[in-house]
Amino acid sequence: MTDTTPVNLLDYDRGGLRTWFETVGERSFRADQIMKWVYQRGVFEFGEMTDLSKTLRDTLGENAALRLPKIVRDQIAEDGTRKWLLEMADGNAIETVFIPESDRGTLCVSSQVGCALNCSFCATARQGYNRNLTTAEIIGQVVVAASCLETPDGRTRAISNVVMMGMGEPLLNFDNVIPAMRLMMDDFGFGLSRRRVTLSTAGVVPKIDLLREECPVALAVSLHAPDDDLRNELVPLNKKYPIEQLLDACRRYTELAARERITFEYVMLAGVNDSLSHARELSRILKGIPSKVNLIPFNPFEGIGYTRSDTDTINRFRDVLFDHGHMTITRRTRGDDIDAACGQLAGKITDRTKRSARMSQAVAAP
Repeated sequence: MTDTTPVNLLDYDRGGLRTWFETVGERSFRADQIMKWVYQRGVFEFGEMTDLSKTLRDTLGENAALRLPKIVRDQIAEDGTRKWLLEMADGNAIETVFIPESDRGTLCVSSQVGCALNCSFCATARQGYNRNLTTAEIIGQVVVAASCLETPDGRTRAISNVVMMGMGEPLLNFDNVIPAMRLMMDDFGFGLSRRRVTLSTAGVVPKIDLLREECPVALAVSLHAPDDDLRNELVPLNKKYPIEQLLDACRRYTELAARERITFEYVMLAGVNDSLSHARELSRILKGIPSKVNLIPFNPFEGIGYTRSDTDTINRFRDVLFDHGHMTITRRTRGDDIDAACGQLAGKITDRTKRSARMSQAVAAP
């Protein structure tokens, strides 16, 4: 039976959208017009796109759609952080977070329904894994957030930065994440610079190299330990791609633009990875890599056995890195009263497979 479901045009970046228009007998520049209506003007009804002919509008109405995730819950924390629970067409739901600052507005976007990597300190890992998000579901999070942040006078609160740091491992959804990031950076899309789009990975080494070639955005690496034995416990993906391989990939990534830095994320777990010896070893392995270190105070959640390192311990750890010449920032916890802080995101997920089988499949892929 032929699938007659209208194609969701949000699944295409500009190149893909131009190709689609050509396949339906239209000139490719129609893609540029559609993108301007959707991403710059917020218009999602083909009938309102007045620079398209009526014939084309009718054709689009019959063969295409512009489908967005559905808002299930919209929460605002005391510090202004905003979190949306967004439902997909299949009933699964993911979370997206907006973090306002005086000089920027950062949107944290999810790439998968759940996560297969099972990092031991992450709430998302407890939810299991269902599937990759489509390109439309990824860029749809940005569209929905931008619409919600529009002020009554018609001025939109700018999303100045997007970080692929929400639910899931983005490099295990490479084919859908790349077009979505291209839409974020496209002048007919959201017009963000490469430096303002960041992809965070637990360390899928072959895909880091591929990202460098195809879409070299800012890169963040969830490191969390300075040696393989400890990182194997905290980030099981390390068993497939140990620290030495991961850091070599980071060095290759920075060769593309010498001024760019890798951001290394390091969650501070009391009595686990926060000693001065850990700090010294971390300083040693990062030597020579253009980088900065984000120390992340652990954000607890129900049923977890870890606790947050105290402020003095974090400061001493930071000072060791400073003394060895590493730019280091202690990330301020945001949105923890609505479980919107780093490591706390947990949507509504149907876990379709046993975690061990899903993990094996995820890390085996090149």
